[in-house]
Amino acid sequence: MRVLVVVNKANANTLDASLLLSTYLSSQGIDCLMLDSMELPAYASLDGGAPLDERLANPIDLAIVLGGDGTILRTARFVSGIDVPIMGINFGHLGFLANSSEPGVIAVVAAALSGDVVAERRANLRIDVVCEGDEEENLLDGDRLAQPVDGEFRSYFALNELAVARGASGRIVDFSVELSGDHVASMRGDGVVVSTATGSTAYALSAGGPLVAPGYRGLVVVPLAPHTLRSRAIVTEQHDVVEIVLAGEASRCEAALFADGEALAFDRPVARVIVRKGDRPTTLLRYQQESFYAQASRVFF
Repeated sequence: MRVLVVVNKANANTLDASLLLSTYLSSQGIDCLMLDSMELPAYASLDGGAPLDERLANPIDLAIVLGGDGTILRTARFVSGIDVPIMGINFGHLGFLANSSEPGVIAVVAAALSGDVVAERRANLRIDVVCEGDEEENLLDGDRLAQPVDGEFRSYFALNELAVARGASGRIVDFSVELSGDHVASMRGDGVVVSTATGSTAYALSAGGPLVAPGYRGLVVVPLAPHTLRSRAIVTEQHDVVEIVLAGEASRCEAALFADGEALAFDRPVARVIVRKGDRPTTLLRYQQESFYAQASRVFF
């Protein structure tokens, strides 16, 4: 058995826990790959079947995260190309996705190794970005984005959300929202968030979106500070495709894109962003028996 351990070493409390965990796994005859969370890529590209990170060349049976929700998001991006369950143990601030460290790291990990946990299959996002000059074929039928003129693909993974927001200039963003080919709204504002149910407790919640139970497979579309009295969040079907079309050269040049809070950079203006449910769900392991609603009540109310 081989276990990936991702440690947020910026938190001093994780250092002792990681040493304890390494000793325990070794005593159980388990091969351990331990990484600092800062070694992980800032975002996960799904570009045209790019090769898997060489550190994942040998099979991983379990990923253990010592950190907070941000470290879990980084780990989910890192292992997005393989089907591996993630057990998060909270050493961060919020810890909504992670398990409490109070029972002890060894107790939580032992439960994961024995299968005495609940596996939650969480929907994630596939994000296709079209820049000016790209070929725009096969965007809605589920095929991978057509080859852009510069020879690069622009497909990305996110567990929580994709945010299209105003950039460094601070100017308002003009955009329209389309759902599975149908025009829904045109608006101006700070931007828009497209989230999963998992991400409904993050940026989308702060923007006034609904809390959505984690088993839901559809997407949540939440405008950011729209300059209108009629804007509302939209909850989609699981197979719907959300398109954000940036209107006008100013918005295309200045809008900023963020996948799970990490900035995506492009060499040309962004024309449109296509967001759909990812092909492979992310598996999070839960040690506690607390329900989503009880947890949401404890954390947010």
